[in-house]
Amino acid sequence: MTAYLKKNMTTKNPLTIAKILFLSLFLINTMNAQEELPYHQIPDYPADYSPGNVAARMIDGLGFRYHWATKDLTEKDLAYKPSEDGRTIMETLFHIYGMSEMIKNAPLAKPNVRPADFSKLSYEELRKKTLENLKAASVSMAGKKAEDFENFKVIFQRGDNQSAFPYWNMINGMLSDCIYHAGQITMMRRASGNPINPNISVFNGRLRNN
Repeated sequence: MTAYLKKNMTTKNPLTIAKILFLSLFLINTMNAQEELPYHQIPDYPADYSPGNVAARMIDGLGFRYHWATKDLTEKDLAYKPSEDGRTIMETLFHIYGMSEMIKNAPLAKPNVRPADFSKLSYEELRKKTLENLKAASVSMAGKKAEDFENFKVIFQRGDNQSAFPYWNMINGMLSDCIYHAGQITMMRRASGNPINPNISVFNGRLRNN
């Protein structure tokens, strides 16, 4: 497509010019779509400190950290692990993705069926799906009142057997665990020789040069 654009840049044919403009816009939109994954920066403040908004903000903070901790990882990074019995970065991504599914499902009281196999997902798919899960979870939590939390459940299902837990377990469990593992990825990629962008401000949820 880019070869077509180069070949016809000097044309005066109106139809050809229209095609060039269309293709140019298509390329720009495609590149923007590829870049516009959730949590490039943290969303604006919620309207108030309602319980749902506070929980959503915690998820947003995780999403921002995860976005930048996992951006532009190389094959070398993905294979890196700090010790013989430790997880690689890629294995850590699988682990976080599984928990992001639970974070998304809890406000819906949707069962998490086990065992689950995510092994066919690529790095790009894992990253995209995890960020989308976190964004969906944040949207589900936004504006919720304290009484709404009584209906939020962390449900595990194995065959016909189900076990359900209150949202409290999500806060000290999967949500905190994902933040912990995002920090591990940040540390491991630095050890692998590919540190995260130094301009990231997790306090402001922005790049410092933005």
